[in-house]
Amino acid sequence: MNSISISRRKFAQLLSAGAACAVVKPALSLAKTAPQVKHPPAPSLTRIVRLSSNENPYGPSPHALKAMTDAFNLACRYPDEPAGLLSESLAKLNGVNPNQILLGDGSGEILTLCAETFTGAQRGKLVAGDPTFEAILHHATVNGAEVVKVPLTNTFAHDLAQMSTVANAGVVYICNPNNPTASITPKNELADFISKTSPQTMILVDEAYFHYADSPDYESVIPLIKDHPNLIVARTFSKIYGMAGLRCGYAVAQPETITQLSSHQSWDSVNIMAVAAAGASLNDPDQVTNGRRLNQETRSFVTTQLDAMDFKYIPSQANFVMIDVKRPVLPLIKALKERNVQVGRLFPALPNHMRLTVGKKSEMEAFLSAFRQVLA
Repeated sequence: MNSISISRRKFAQLLSAGAACAVVKPALSLAKTAPQVKHPPAPSLTRIVRLSSNENPYGPSPHALKAMTDAFNLACRYPDEPAGLLSESLAKLNGVNPNQILLGDGSGEILTLCAETFTGAQRGKLVAGDPTFEAILHHATVNGAEVVKVPLTNTFAHDLAQMSTVANAGVVYICNPNNPTASITPKNELADFISKTSPQTMILVDEAYFHYADSPDYESVIPLIKDHPNLIVARTFSKIYGMAGLRCGYAVAQPETITQLSSHQSWDSVNIMAVAAAGASLNDPDQVTNGRRLNQETRSFVTTQLDAMDFKYIPSQANFVMIDVKRPVLPLIKALKERNVQVGRLFPALPNHMRLTVGKKSEMEAFLSAFRQVLA
């Protein structure tokens, strides 16, 4: 009989062991005695350069990988205790109480919950920038809400003055840094907007790319939550923590708001491997520092090349760049794909712009080579 048990102490020890072991990424080997089944060979993807989804090409922390392998024998257990421990760690990191944290299946689940909880025919409209990350717009529409898109300013910031004029807003969504433009809305403007918005309107600030921003005009709004019950901040482990395929994110808000959101959430929506990886990532002092440095170095390399080619781009505060390609972008996206280079999709508000994820330097060199071929 399987007598595996789990406790907060055991899981805490598991994470600290992972954090203490700076190892190379292990080759995972499961069930060595399992029967070998022959399958047709999968098509090779080694030639595909994927610069389309703003992923971190360097992957999770070695500590996260170690923690996941150590957690294999806990896969038969629900993640209740480990999730509670992760919430406590995130609360401490962000200077809030554990009841102000809600874990999600990526920050995408947090956006979905906000749409379901605070928008709809009886709750109010969703107000968002244009262009911005579209997921919450889709979920609000499915929920029966009217979606109001407000064009960005000429500096590609959210037009907060115009957004504040929309009546019957259930949620104002502000992605900062913004996807797909990689631009920011200045901290003083955002703080002023939050202070003046009606308490009946929820403000959701999506800080998925928070760790990449280094502008003096940018800062997180999490410290403002204590004074604003209508403020929610979404964060993710998908970007600088390299866990896009594992799905773990979280919301920070006042306790009453967290209770409202959690009432719409499935139980145990975050799997135990993601929880283990996330907790160990927080204990790795190098993951964020190295991720930011590598991104800045490679982003600078590619933008210098674009400068030499006389292409303009929106100044980036994230791990991607929005390039003005001086022509409709769809044919270029298609032509690059034919050369095994995948870039971002079309954003209708900026039909002549291409969103390019910052990958490894070798990947950016492959993009530049293909880009030059397409232009020729």
